[in-house]
Formats: sequence, structure tokens, C-alpha cells
Amino acid sequence: MPQYSDYFGPEGLLVRGTIVVVPGRGETRATYARFGRRLAADAYRVRVIDSPDLATEDLTALAARLAEAAGSTTAEDGVAGPLVLVGADSGAAAIAALLDREAARQPDAVILAGLPGRAPATTPNAGTWDEELDVRTSCPTHRGALTQDPEVRRGSLDDAIPDDVLAAAYDSEAGLPTLFLVGDADPLADQEALARTAKARVRARLSVVHGAHHDVLNDLQHRSVAAEVIAFLETLRNDLRPLVTVRSSAW
Repeated sequence: MPQYSDYFGPEGLLVRGTIVVVPGRGETRATYARFGRRLAADAYRVRVIDSPDLATEDLTALAARLAEAAGSTTAEDGVAGPLVLVGADSGAAAIAALLDREAARQPDAVILAGLPGRAPATTPNAGTWDEELDVRTSCPTHRGALTQDPEVRRGSLDDAIPDDVLAAAYDSEAGLPTLFLVGDADPLADQEALARTAKARVRARLSVVHGAHHDVLNDLQHRSVAAEVIAFLETLRNDLRPLVTVRSSAW
């Protein structure tokens, strides 16, 4: 039986969309509790699945898991759209690699957070737990959540993501609306490659989070990141036309 963590919006509000979150290396569903609650508070239906093990689970199996996870959220009038996949770290790489494949139900958009670079990281990730935390985040709450979760797999950032998955993620020509999120202090990111990838896609946006580390959805700037995600979701519901533009500003 599949295992999910679900987050629902306030009772009585129309569901504004369905979000399926795919965690990254070493993370658990509990890692995204804060993120899930925040999006749900804005009336989005959020479901977090288990992180893929790309050493043992091929992309076809992951695609089936994603389809089942999204499909089983069906209400009387079907899955509440738009359907958006959110991936972090290896979850982002796997989602991006899946986009060029045919599927019974393609998402309406994807959010790719902390997509690792193709080259091996030059910063040591897993010497000690504190060193791994420094790569991941500077948020004391998130550091505590990772440390206290017995299911978090320490040292996992040293696990290699298959070359073909990363190549497919960076070389995908998918035209789906895509929001890339990356911290400018993420030692695992290839900022230049991300910029090239985002520019090569017809409907992509690259948002850089100042001061954020690898766990960009859960780092110290998580409120601003969640606001960026919500703004993207609301723009998506409006055919990618921004709902707010700045005409004049002193900053």
C-alpha cells in the first residue's frame, strides 16, 4: 500500500490545485511538513510521496508512483487542477528527466528545487552530520527537524544521481511551465548550467534565493520561497499572466 503525507486546505474553500511533492536524497515525507502546511493554507491539496531511490527504482516505476499518487486524490469532479509536481534534489532531477516521456496524465507544471549539477560536488558533503547540515541549510528549525527524524538517512548527499537522469534533466526540451528554485549558497548547484537550461525552455523561470543552501524549500528563507511558489501557482492559473506587476517602486 503506497504511503503518503497529505495536507488539506481550510474547510469550505474551493481547492485551487493539486501539488505532489517528491523529496530528495535522504529526506522523508516529514521533511516537507512545513512546506505542505503552508501551501495547503492557501487552499492547495498537497501530497508528499516517498523519496525515490534512483539506484534501485527506474523512472518508469517512479512515473507510475506519481500517476497513482495524483490519481488517488480524485474528488467527485476529478483531480483538482492544475496538477503540479514539486521535486527537490534527486526528486527534482527525476521529475525533470520524466518530462519528455509520454504519460497518461502529464502535470500542468513542475517546480524543480535544488537541482544538483552534473559534475561531482567539490564541497565535502558527508564528513560529519554538522557538515552535511551546513550544505543543506542554515535554518535552525530545519536542522533540528532533520536531526530529530530517525528516518532521515545521513550521508545521503554523497549518493550519486545516475548520469543519464541528470543529463535528461538538463537537456529536456519539455515545454511545460517550469519554476527552477536554487539557493545562491548551494554548493551542489551548477548555477551557470541552470541558467542555460532555464533560458533554453520556452516557459521556464529561474528564481535564485539569496543566502539559501541546498534545501532551498526549507532553508531560512522558506517563507519567501513559499511565496514565490504560490505566486507561480496563481500565475499558472491565469495562463502565465502575472496577476501583479510593479509600476513604481522605491526599492
